[in-house]
Amino acid sequence: MDAQRNPYRGTGLPEGALAPAPWPSTDSGAVARLLGHCPAAAETALVSAPALAERAGVAELWLKDERGRMGLGSFKALGAAYAIAQEAAAAGGDWARALEGRVFITASAGNHGLSVAVGARIFGARAVIVLSETVPEAFAIRLRDKGAEVVRAGAIYEDSMAEAMRLAEAEGWTLLSDSSWPGYTDAPFRIMEGYLQLAEEAVAQMAAPPTHVLLQAGVGGLAGAVAALVRTRWGDAPVVAVVEPQAAPALIGSIRAGRLVDTEGPVSAMGRLDCKTASLIALKGLARDADLFVTVSEEEAADAVAALGAEGLATTPSGGAGVAALLAGEAVERLGLGPGSRVMCILSEGPE
Repeated sequence: MDAQRNPYRGTGLPEGALAPAPWPSTDSGAVARLLGHCPAAAETALVSAPALAERAGVAELWLKDERGRMGLGSFKALGAAYAIAQEAAAAGGDWARALEGRVFITASAGNHGLSVAVGARIFGARAVIVLSETVPEAFAIRLRDKGAEVVRAGAIYEDSMAEAMRLAEAEGWTLLSDSSWPGYTDAPFRIMEGYLQLAEEAVAQMAAPPTHVLLQAGVGGLAGAVAALVRTRWGDAPVVAVVEPQAAPALIGSIRAGRLVDTEGPVSAMGRLDCKTASLIALKGLARDADLFVTVSEEEAADAVAALGAEGLATTPSGGAGVAALLAGEAVERLGLGPGSRVMCILSEGPE
């Protein structure tokens, strides 16, 4: 486990480094109001994991279990579908036909594509999902079953994103990425806002604030949204730690550099988190709100999946990455844990 204490906590990175980006939203009420129109929307459980807490040497471990979110198996159901619903609400009229003629395109290594596919179908739009060659065909089949058109492009996620951007420009389609960069912030801002729903639920479900919140991150959208709401609802007390794969240290690398940087590394089994460049909005928020940035190894992630599975909590290396940091050998020292610690993690997706 590598770790970096955040020297920008409370203030954020120098404004010049991230000036084009907005701060993450904390308007969870807007999300709840819109989700109130969705028949599939329902609160997910906060699960106690006492055996894992004992193994980690902490008092309590609570897992926000997103594996059944809206029938899509992941927290991502709250993101792109919410952003598309925002556009449908603005269009007015019959919701089922509000976005007829619109095409939403994205690149995906996993559940974000499903959220785009479902959101587009609900409101009468088309969805085009670009997958790299490394994404299993079984996932492409799931996307087609949701009504999406699947395009294959490139060997890695970054290649598929480049193709999605090219097609969006050439065809006049709407790019719906869950990452953000200079000049592209509106859609990812809304996607991150959708994730506030799970954070608000967790706040209501916790009898008392946790001492530690461990948040896995790829481009950082989930971590950035939850950390912003943690600070709004629970203040400065909880230690917020951001967890990335060692193979994709985009956020920890940017914090060390004091600016957004591109990183390199091998392909990670934490495929949903295997993102070499952070989202601009997420980095801006996490530089202000997170206390620590840590990375976990492939072996630590695999160990967490096995430990969770033994407790009947099947997930993927990405879904259990926060727990991987908790169970890592250096966790007590690196995360400042102790026998009185009460930890919250997010079980972000079900098994593949």
